[in-house]
Amino acid sequence: MIQAMARRIAGGIVSRTTSRTEGLARGRTLLPERLVSGYEAFLGGRFRRERDRFRHLAEAGQKPRIMLIGCCDSRVSPEVIFDAQPGELFVVRNIANLVPPYGPNDDLHGTAAALEYGVMGLGVEDIVVMGHAGCGGVRAFARYEAKAGYEGLSPDDFIGKWIRLMSTAAARAGQANTPLDDYIERLALASIVQGLANLRTFPWIAERERKGKLGLHGAYFGIFEGSLLALDKASGCFEPIAAEAHRAVVARPGS
Repeated sequence: MIQAMARRIAGGIVSRTTSRTEGLARGRTLLPERLVSGYEAFLGGRFRRERDRFRHLAEAGQKPRIMLIGCCDSRVSPEVIFDAQPGELFVVRNIANLVPPYGPNDDLHGTAAALEYGVMGLGVEDIVVMGHAGCGGVRAFARYEAKAGYEGLSPDDFIGKWIRLMSTAAARAGQANTPLDDYIERLALASIVQGLANLRTFPWIAERERKGKLGLHGAYFGIFEGSLLALDKASGCFEPIAAEAHRAVVARPGS
């Protein structure tokens, strides 16, 4: 039924393998080959093993208890890091995992819209802002601050305007110093803290947190060693998570 509808909408002819079109588009792949092979692996593996779960999700809808705001960086997939099943996490990703402060107006607000749906529509119980080591967005802002050759990627410079949301966090992180990498990591952590503060500017988030119905958390993932830190609200410091399990893994020969 879905395939027939898709054919009607697309107005094209689908080949037997569904990976190539006929007629004018003959020989051109509909999707990158990596995605086609990955989908085939998914069908023969996870989908086959968890078909009942997918049926349940299709019929009952999604009811994730956790929302995660992460970075677009392809190396930092929340579903992989937290070994999450389909339907467990409500994820929104943007450049440098930034949270704009509450400010309803006529602009387009992708992250705010996701927050509204996650909190008001899905009723998530926790929101995690997760940054990561080696973030390109944070580095771009640091270079912009240091006037060290930052240039917009396009004439509109959408990224440059977006990463200026880190200005308040930069004041928290202190003066940029050398080596710049140290400041970048410090700024990344400060930006997570500021993201949590910005979440509290949304009235319906602040109210739910105050009533104990919503928890706000900060996390930071180290790509190289797979380490995970979380913000301790009492101390204001980022502390290791599952430290013993992490040490056991990295201590193994070949790790």
